[in-house]
Amino acid sequence: MEKLIISEQDIINAVCLYIARKKQIRPEEVEVELLYEDDYGFSAEVYTGGRKQVLITANLIEALRLFLDEYLHRDPYAGITLVLDDEEGIIAEVSQS
Repeated sequence: MEKLIISEQDIINAVCLYIARKKQIRPEEVEVELLYEDDYGFSAEVYTGGRKQVLITANLIEALRLFLDEYLHRDPYAGITLVLDDEEGIIAEVSQS
């Protein structure tokens, strides 16, 4: 089984697209900071129109599923695992069969 690696920048892009669609704004109007904390796991702080919103891991996976389906034309229901990599930052590993 091969794995597709989604870079930190592409995760940020996926979150921008996800939030833009939900709020009916342009992706360029969204700022994202990915975070990892030992106690809480992966999350993101999203800024739109001067307001902050916090996304949890489930929201990040949902954004990645949208990105996989619409932009990479891959199975959106493939297994997605967020990983904290020492060199690459926060990445996603997608199991492809």
